Amino acid sequence: MSPEASDFLYPFIEREEKDAGSLLADLATSAEGKWEQSTRLRLDTLSALAGDITAAAAAMAGRFAAGGQLFAFGNGGSATDADAFARLCTRPPWGDPLPARSLAFDQAVLTAISNDVGFEIVFSRQLIAYARAGDIAIGFSTSGNSDNLMAAFAEARKRGMLTVGLAGYDGGRMGASDDVAHCLTVRSDSVHRIQEAQAAVAHALWDALQTQLRQEGAA
Repeated sequence: MSPEASDFLYPFIEREEKDAGSLLADLATSAEGKWEQSTRLRLDTLSALAGDITAAAAAMAGRFAAGGQLFAFGNGGSATDADAFARLCTRPPWGDPLPARSLAFDQAVLTAISNDVGFEIVFSRQLIAYARAGDIAIGFSTSGNSDNLMAAFAEARKRGMLTVGLAGYDGGRMGASDDVAHCLTVRSDSVHRIQEAQAAVAHALWDALQTQLRQEGAA
């Protein structure tokens, strides 16, 4: 990696730096600052979205209780977040496992659709093949503007699925679209901090979902 590639993260690093102690101190200060920013954003986001998370979890619980399954998707780092959420559903640390599938997991399917048809429909085509009315579509995006996610949400809504989105910045197209029933937006302009906060939101959503299902089961 060239020095320029990391300058925006660590502007104090210079190739001619000779004082290792000073450099390490600057790195530690930078890391502490980023951790404080991340912690503050996560706490503020969870507080601001508490009601929205509860509402989304209740809607999801209703779909699961009726026999629905969840389909998660995203691009890049958001693809790993989608995988993580699907695994959290199928292999939970507590509570009952829930049927879930990551549409970003199967390399053969991803590359076949992208090469043969187009990357913009890589998730919507999978929903056509696998999903049905009553299922759940959850998409992860830092920008909220990904074309393939918007196509997937449009297809999901058309098929009678519940749609949930996790976005950043101001929510982007996801936040403004009628195709996304519940959009949980992390209000930040830093991709790194957005993804860190989205991980916290996803875990809070899963926790609220399990709590809702447990309460419904006890009723």
